[in-house]
Amino acid sequence: MRYIIVGTGAVGGAIGGRLAEAGHDVVLVARGAQYAALREDGLRLTTPEGTRTHHLPVVDGPAATDLGPDDVLVLAVKTQDATAALDDWSARPVAGGGTAGERLPLICAQNGVESERLALRRFRRVYGCCVYLPASFVQPGRVVAAGAPLTGILHLGRYPSGTDDTVRAVAADWEKAKLAAPVSPDVMRWKYAKLLSNLANAIEAVTGVLSGPDAFTLLDRARAEGRAVLAAAGIEVAGGAEQEAARNGRIHFDPLDGSERAGGSSWQSLSRGTGTIEADYLNGEIVLLGRLHGVPTPVNDVLRRTANAFAREGRAAGSMTVAELTELADAAS
Repeated sequence: MRYIIVGTGAVGGAIGGRLAEAGHDVVLVARGAQYAALREDGLRLTTPEGTRTHHLPVVDGPAATDLGPDDVLVLAVKTQDATAALDDWSARPVAGGGTAGERLPLICAQNGVESERLALRRFRRVYGCCVYLPASFVQPGRVVAAGAPLTGILHLGRYPSGTDDTVRAVAADWEKAKLAAPVSPDVMRWKYAKLLSNLANAIEAVTGVLSGPDAFTLLDRARAEGRAVLAAAGIEVAGGAEQEAARNGRIHFDPLDGSERAGGSSWQSLSRGTGTIEADYLNGEIVLLGRLHGVPTPVNDVLRRTANAFAREGRAAGSMTVAELTELADAAS
């Protein structure tokens, strides 16, 4: 199989680089400065083992590559960019007849739970991927993945449920690339559990890496809302002990230079000045479910709106205090 990484950021770059190191055919898809850097200088992937530069095929969209029946699309853009990417790639013809949407598997390697729904409107074969992969992408062409001994743990399964030969073959490939890939018939249980963890992203993006009791108290309030709405919606979630058992001893954060951990994906979006952030599909998913099921979610709504304002206005990541953000949440509650 050839893997086409649609969105070569932190997650896409780490997956693509590791697959290339394991001998698999990989095509990277990127835009703007990232496309230029990857094309001119290659993908610089730094892990605890060191830095390697991968000179891989790079394209800026589906029109720049021919698709074959053995291709696998890995969607790794942020959810706010998913619709455009899905529209573009699903209509692309595949050698031998038909389109990508009709013939090729698509794996949603993203935070949140919305992209699978968006993809299933356009692709017949959609797979969820719960991404647990500590990585950062702040400079064009460079991805830092600090997980050790594994680079990531990526639960895979067919969407909305089930498994098949394709997902088992993908998992076998990924397992050889320092990417644990447990195959799960109910992968969305894992993605909803990750969603609860990702409610921290907006707090981190606007106030900096979480530290101190006040930040964690605010996060606890956001997660309490999340658990309440998931229960009201009847959505099953992988439990904390189950998640810990899946990761125990297999992956930990290994600072590459002795420094503290940088911010996660939302913090990185603000740091790169992208103008968008994924809060509508993280905290906003909880807000949506709350409105559908009559459960108040004032804290998550404040986090969603504040993170969006930071992105829209170009405000610096981490430039609000936890006290200021908590005051906004208190006023809304």
